Amino acid sequence: MDQMQLIKRTLDIRKGGEKAALATIIRTKGSTPRKTGSRMIVFPCGRIEGTIGGGCGEAEVIEKAFQVIQSNTPSQKRVDLTKGLFYEDGGICGGIMDVFIEPI
Repeated sequence: MDQMQLIKRTLDIRKGGEKAALATIIRTKGSTPRKTGSRMIVFPCGRIEGTIGGGCGEAEVIEKAFQVIQSNTPSQKRVDLTKGLFYEDGGICGGIMDVFIEPI
């Protein structure tokens, strides 16, 4: 799903009164799977549309998005891909992403 489709989908969700959260990468440092401006919609059931990179980092953002949906309060999540088992094995990128998560 390209970024324009994701923005249109966000507007449709808002108009329809459905609950969800929009996660947007606002800053990156080093090597990351996606870059600034990448977005993902997260629904309370765990379904997502779009991606901010997949894997454990995306899972952390999804968990934070559930809290944003519940509280209806925006938040920010730093995803650190510089440490951990997969980094040592070459399985993750090795950068840092800051993600802004807002209720839709």
